[in-house]
Amino acid sequence: MAAKPGIPKGTRDFSPVEMAKRNYIFNTIRDVYHLYGFQQIETPSMEMLSTLMGKYGEEGDKLLFKIQNSGDYFSGITDEELLSRNAAKLASKFCEKGLRYDLTVPFARYVVMHRDEITFPFKRYQIQPVWRADRPQKGRYREFYQCDADVVGSDSLLNEVELMQIVDTVFTRFGIRVCIKINNRKILTGIAEIIGEADKIVDITVAIDKLDKIGLDNVNKELAEKGISEEAIAKLQPIILLSGTNAEKLATLKTVLSDSETGLKGVEESEFILNTLQTMGLKNEIELDLTLARGLNYYTGAIFEVKALDVQIGSITGGGRYDNLTGVFGMAGVSGVGISFGADRIFDVLNQLELYPKEAVNGTQLLFINFGEKEAAFSMGILSKARAAGIRAEIFPDAAKMKKQMSYANVKNIPFVAIVGENEMNEGKAMLKNMENGEQQLVTAEELIGALTK
Repeated sequence: MAAKPGIPKGTRDFSPVEMAKRNYIFNTIRDVYHLYGFQQIETPSMEMLSTLMGKYGEEGDKLLFKIQNSGDYFSGITDEELLSRNAAKLASKFCEKGLRYDLTVPFARYVVMHRDEITFPFKRYQIQPVWRADRPQKGRYREFYQCDADVVGSDSLLNEVELMQIVDTVFTRFGIRVCIKINNRKILTGIAEIIGEADKIVDITVAIDKLDKIGLDNVNKELAEKGISEEAIAKLQPIILLSGTNAEKLATLKTVLSDSETGLKGVEESEFILNTLQTMGLKNEIELDLTLARGLNYYTGAIFEVKALDVQIGSITGGGRYDNLTGVFGMAGVSGVGISFGADRIFDVLNQLELYPKEAVNGTQLLFINFGEKEAAFSMGILSKARAAGIRAEIFPDAAKMKKQMSYANVKNIPFVAIVGENEMNEGKAMLKNMENGEQQLVTAEELIGALTK
């Protein structure tokens, strides 16, 4: 008996309905990217391991899927090396390539390799799968899509403004109510400076980032455990609990951070972004949130995160400003700012809120019933005209029982069925049936097209 087939843990098959939903997400994001002048690139699924290794930290390196060399990969390896069972060392001999872990490092490599062809500022987007050898769990997969957009080669804060407009436009089109949270790495650096714990910035921000999840008391406990003094923790309290409008928060920060040049620079940048966006008429709320502390070792300026308001789920979009994107490949001084939409989480949100438009999910609009050779030949003429008019249409390939063909239409949620028998052919028409309300009408090819395209 043949073994039952399976797929690797952390990967998924997608049904036609699921793919229609996913394509609705990708197409919506792609359309908005185009609206703002971003151009699409693609990079290979696999990169040289030398490109990937060392870019994500020690833990990230462990999560890289490595690809075994083709041919005799044992050649050049000694018995001693084989018997050592040193997995990392052997992998470096067996594997020269790996699946990409994210889209950012391949993008940095792309910029360096194609610098002579690129016009800066370079506005690129990428919608492709990435792979991580992580432990699969709910909402975390080994293969998933990222939808990134970045502007590199420009320090202008107008880039941050436009990226926030993109976020607002995408979620408005989806019908998802969100809160766009914004902060700045320089503000966080300033806070660490004025409480006298500049060298503990990562510990401080990792702790306050958990405020929503574990509460203030536990945040303070974690800070103390990291060796931050009671005096510093006391100074942090009014900053962590800062409330009011964005303007009120900024005014308070100007006073609190008056002795930190870096901190005031972060306040100035945030004020420009927020004030400019205020004149743009965003549909969604934007909030200055000092507990937001995304990827501090990576970001250097503004940082963003997007939360859905009507569903309990983690961040559904994130991003920020970074310096020296290409420095790891020997091309210094290319700063940029980017965002990444979490397509898989957006998929879950749209499902929970039932926000998919009918036309995005439904495939075929019209099915021709097949009664036999003559009827099928007649139907094919109308079918060709319908397709030429942009109607998604098909004919049942076999002259099966009517019940089977109607069942096919129901299972595929096809809203209209065209029935062509001897009487209809004699009149040069088709019987068009609305599958939702059961209404039928005898129509010409032109009337049929009109009914389905109105």
